[in-house]
Amino acid sequence: MKPEMSVQKFRSIEEMDRAPVADPRRSDVERFFRHCARYRAIAGRRYPPGVFKFRTIEEAQAARQNA
Repeated sequence: MKPEMSVQKFRSIEEMDRAPVADPRRSDVERFFRHCARYRAIAGRRYPPGVFKFRTIEEAQAARQNA
């Protein structure tokens, strides 16, 4: 889906030359950020938040395997 482009009207070539040029790269960056936000929303967390204490190394490794 492409963003809407506004139409500009000019009365002369000089007026057209003074108009700012649209940066086409900006829409690509915005699209990238939208994809990043969508990925963050869809992807699950790999590590649950918080601090965990384990009595043994085996318990810690088992928790890491199950995460």
